[in-house]
Amino acid sequence: MVLAHNEARRIARCLDALPRAEGISIHCVVNGSTDSTAAIARSRRDVDVREYPRGGKARSWNRFVLEEAPRDIETFVFVDGDAQVAAGSVEALSLALARNPGANAAAGMPLNGRRAERYRAEMIASHGLFGDLYALRGTFVERMRQAGIRLPEDLVGDDSLIGALAKTDLGNEDCWVDARIVPCVEAGFRCDPVSWRPAQIRMQYRRMIAYSVRHRQNAIISRIMRGPGPVGLPRQLSALYREELDRAVPGRGWRWRWFDRQALRQMRQESLPA
Repeated sequence: MVLAHNEARRIARCLDALPRAEGISIHCVVNGSTDSTAAIARSRRDVDVREYPRGGKARSWNRFVLEEAPRDIETFVFVDGDAQVAAGSVEALSLALARNPGANAAAGMPLNGRRAERYRAEMIASHGLFGDLYALRGTFVERMRQAGIRLPEDLVGDDSLIGALAKTDLGNEDCWVDARIVPCVEAGFRCDPVSWRPAQIRMQYRRMIAYSVRHRQNAIISRIMRGPGPVGLPRQLSALYREELDRAVPGRGWRWRWFDRQALRQMRQESLPA
């Protein structure tokens, strides 16, 4: 499953890098895009394209994975539309799950970027997961369906929550086992580095604010996971923003202070009644 939002510049590279083999089907979920991402994806005749008018990665993840995907999938592999998957990675993720029957997920590694080596070491040590490339066991996804567990629709960044769901086996934090995510060093992805072009700078600015929102959302999710667990996740995290805002102050160091302030302002707006 390739999740793509306004990725016309990169989606062809992303799709063309994926393996074509018996037993592998490629689905490109284009959500809320205003460019030619969907048209480019449709030009690949071996790609199933789902175009959803509403944006939102988590909302689109829920719709395809939990509602539309076939029920007999052995392994789900997730790829971001701006990532280029290294050859052999999809097969390596599937094999990692086959070799580790107690695992719910397998995680691919970043292959480029200034901090790639550091990130790889951290992921191996902590059994972490990046949203750019990972796999979930099909039976784990089926249990999510049966339990009615969904990602909050306004979730920023799916990787932290999906990692927690995998490690707790859909329970609360008392059930946490790191080994339920397998770091797969044979699987990897590359992403374009941030450039100094105006459009890229604007995108990175918005991304930094989103990271600050994600930081606050993770605090809410952590409290839920320490209590009732994933069955207590709301449809919209914004429904719980008021409680978080009451205790929140921008204070993660000067590098983040401006973005934290913008994130808190955005959260206040989203917490207001419609």
